[in-house]
Amino acid sequence: MRRDFSFGLLLAVAPRAARAQEPAKRHRIAIVIPAGAVAVIGEISSDPLRRRFYQSFFEELRRLGDVEGQNLTIERYSGEGRPEGYADLAREVVGRYPDVIVAQTNPVALAVRAATGTIPIAWVGVNAVELGLVTNLARPGGNITGVSLYDAEIYAKRLQILKEMAPSASKVANLTMRRAWEGAYGKALSGSKPAIGNIGDPYAAPGVDTVRVSARLR
Repeated sequence: MRRDFSFGLLLAVAPRAARAQEPAKRHRIAIVIPAGAVAVIGEISSDPLRRRFYQSFFEELRRLGDVEGQNLTIERYSGEGRPEGYADLAREVVGRYPDVIVAQTNPVALAVRAATGTIPIAWVGVNAVELGLVTNLARPGGNITGVSLYDAEIYAKRLQILKEMAPSASKVANLTMRRAWEGAYGKALSGSKPAIGNIGDPYAAPGVDTVRVSARLR
């Protein structure tokens, strides 16, 4: 699930030169991460993965007309790796009434959603439907939307896409963690039998927390 967020608004300019220009509204975005220093929330983060993420994030904001330090304020928060404190942190963030809250990871998003039903939440995480964050990927509903990286229904769709890309493929093996197969992941693949063919019985190597599942594609 991916949606584009327009955090920037076009500012109204008086049609006549004699009319004073209205002051630009300053927008506020709160970014909440589960752990680590708030210094990593930025384009010069020492973490390469985070740096690429935030470079893209801030570039898009600038393209939409929102520039930090000009008409945009970024409020940075960290849960400091203490899940028991996420609820209090979420209430603190909501109490400052930002225009949008960017919540990273499922636990943070759940805490923020529990704290507000009105402030828009842009979320990055996994299994949004299974967790109850959204009703479905196409129409999330409520005040939360964003990017779901590994939702259960996407797994089966990948096999369908694989079949379209390689029509001659008849069998594919998948190696995954046992807990993943026994959860939403396995249920999604098993439920996709009519579309992709037969799902073989899972095989687990003795003493290893992984399972190998073979699917015979139609």
